[in-house]
Amino acid sequence: MNLKVGDIIQFERTFTKEDVERFTKLSMDEGDHHTNPDELGRLVVQGLLTATLPTKVGGDYNVLARTMNFEFFRPVFTGDTISCEVKIERLEKKIVIEYLFWPYSCALIKMKNKY
Repeated sequence: MNLKVGDIIQFERTFTKEDVERFTKLSMDEGDHHTNPDELGRLVVQGLLTATLPTKVGGDYNVLARTMNFEFFRPVFTGDTISCEVKIERLEKKIVIEYLFWPYSCALIKMKNKY
C-alpha cells in the first residue's frame, strides 16, 4: 500500500435510479420515497447507500474499516452528486492486514433539482 499519514483521497459519485433500485432489492429498504419518484422524477437515495462512499477506500487500497459513523443532514436524490474526502490520520500495519484511521466527510456538491 502506498498510503501514508496525511494523504487525502477524494472522489465523487452521482447516484442513479438504477443504483437505488438495486440497493432497494439488496437491503429490502422499500420505503415509498425509494420506490416512487417525486414530482420531479427523483427517488430518495437510501442513507446507507450514500454511506457506502467511504468503503471505496477500503476496496481501492485493500484495507479494513473498524468503525464508521454517519450523520445525515438532508435527503440525497437520484441525480445528485456526492463528494467524499478521506484524510489518513493513522496507519497500523499488521501481519496480514493494514488498518487505516481516517475522518471522512461526504457532502452534496451538485443537486440535479432543488427540493
